[in-house]
Amino acid sequence: MPATVRKSFLLFMLVTGLATMLNPAHAAELLARAESHMPDSQPALVTPAGISKVLVRKSERRLYLMSDDEVVRSYRISLGDNPEGHKLYEGDQRTPEGDYELDWRNANSDFYKSIHISYPNARDRELASAWGLDPGGSIMIHGLPNEAGDMAFAYAGLDWTNGCIAVTNEEMDEIWSLVADGTPIRILP
Repeated sequence: MPATVRKSFLLFMLVTGLATMLNPAHAAELLARAESHMPDSQPALVTPAGISKVLVRKSERRLYLMSDDEVVRSYRISLGDNPEGHKLYEGDQRTPEGDYELDWRNANSDFYKSIHISYPNARDRELASAWGLDPGGSIMIHGLPNEAGDMAFAYAGLDWTNGCIAVTNEEMDEIWSLVADGTPIRILP
C-alpha cells in the first residue's frame, strides 16, 4: 500500500473511531471531514492476474511490472556487487541475464520477503559445467536485509546484493501482492 494511501486510511480510521465515541450528531460531520482528506484518485493496483511479466533492465537499474506491453509499475533496484554481464558461477556477484520464471516465494527469508527467480536454467548449468564451475542459485527479488533497521537508507542507490535484485521493503510489499508465482521475468543487460 503506497504511503499516501496508508496515511489517508489511518487518518480515516482514527476519525471514524473518534466519531463513534462522540455525540452521534458530530459523527457525521467528522466522517465527512475525514473523507474530504482522502485522496481523490489513487492509481488502481493491478491484480496479480493482470501482471503478465516482469522486465528488468540492469543498466537502467529498473524493474518493471508489465501488463502485456504496458508498464504498470516501475522500481529502482540494486543488483549484485559486480553487475555487468551474465551470472556465470556461484560467488561471481552478478545478476543473471535471460528469461526465467518467478517460481516460489519466502515470507521468512534473511531479507524482507523474497521471490525466487528460476536461475539456473539448463543453459546456465551447461555454461558453468563447461568451466567446471557451480552455477549457483538462490537468486531472488527481495527487500532489505532484516537487520537493516535504522541503516536502511544506506542501501539506496548501491549495488550490494550477491546477485539478487533488491528493492525497498515497501516496494517489495507491492511486488509481492501484484506478482503471482509462475510469472515470467526477463532480465536484460
